[in-house]
Amino acid sequence: MKNAVLTLPRFVLRKRNIILETICYLFIFLFLYAAFSKLMDVQKFQVQMSKSPLITQFAGLLAWGVPILEIIVAIFLFVPRLRLTGLYASFSLMLAFTGYIFIIQNFSPYVPCSCGGILSSMGWTEHFFFNIGFTLLAVFGIFLYNREQSHAHSYALA
Repeated sequence: MKNAVLTLPRFVLRKRNIILETICYLFIFLFLYAAFSKLMDVQKFQVQMSKSPLITQFAGLLAWGVPILEIIVAIFLFVPRLRLTGLYASFSLMLAFTGYIFIIQNFSPYVPCSCGGILSSMGWTEHFFFNIGFTLLAVFGIFLYNREQSHAHSYALA
């Protein structure tokens, strides 16, 4: 068992490019899927957001802004030189979405649903843990990206 634990980091380091690509493509899929499911019926999304006690007055702006931002972040993740910015943006978005869910679940008298597609079939608790998982995935991606860059930098100096 001890050897398995010790080989995992080596495996991750050897395969970090593949793991990093996979993380980026998972986020690209998530953000594009979420954005297009919102944009397919933007009026419905806006109505659902206007029912939220926290963001009622910003529903019109957010109904367009959130999916557009998700598309921009997906593009950043796709372009190699913008990838780190995309990972930080992914982390920030997921942290904001997770914080919103936490606040709605714990402090709101009404819990609106504004998610589309497959995510709408999740309950708020499942969605909360799903978001935590993706938030941690973004942190891991940032760690791998920075590790890759410092590794490449040390080769350039040698």
